[in-house]
Amino acid sequence: MDFDTGARLKEEREKRRMSQRQLAAATGVTSGMISMIEQNRTSPSVATMKKILTGLGISLGDFFADEAETGAKWHFTHAELREITPVSKLGDAGAGVVFRQIGRPGAAALQMLYETYAPGADTGPELYSHDAEEAGFVISGQVLVTVGEDTQLLGAGDGYLFNSRTPHRFRNPGPGDCVIVSACTPPTF
Repeated sequence: MDFDTGARLKEEREKRRMSQRQLAAATGVTSGMISMIEQNRTSPSVATMKKILTGLGISLGDFFADEAETGAKWHFTHAELREITPVSKLGDAGAGVVFRQIGRPGAAALQMLYETYAPGADTGPELYSHDAEEAGFVISGQVLVTVGEDTQLLGAGDGYLFNSRTPHRFRNPGPGDCVIVSACTPPTF
């Protein structure tokens, strides 16, 4: 998928008639960081992107949505899953984490993700939160999940369910890839 994160962020910010400084003040992310993202000179972590998009009043799913998608499709091949990974074309920071969403963003009360974490990959050094409940199953590999002050190592067949308003983070300690299938309701991720 050829998605220009920087151009889309700038478009959404300008649509709301916000300067980079105004967005920075509203989110706690520096205006320099916002500028670098908009120029595709750096890749934001999931936590940073969530902060920015919360300041714009948009979810990750909606941010990466293709406005041309329509219809009542109910089945999807793996290739049809929409990538909503918050990284720029450079793919530096945040490399190794891929989020794929089933269906059209905003079309359902449930958001389903197919998540892949390469060894050492994580959602960023900061814990993040969003207005929802979240659940998932580890399909293969292992992942360290931090929810609040608690961290657990989950392996294939293990699952989780928590209030996403509690700050959280996912990290694959390796040695192989980790695949998770997760759900979020309402779809605020």
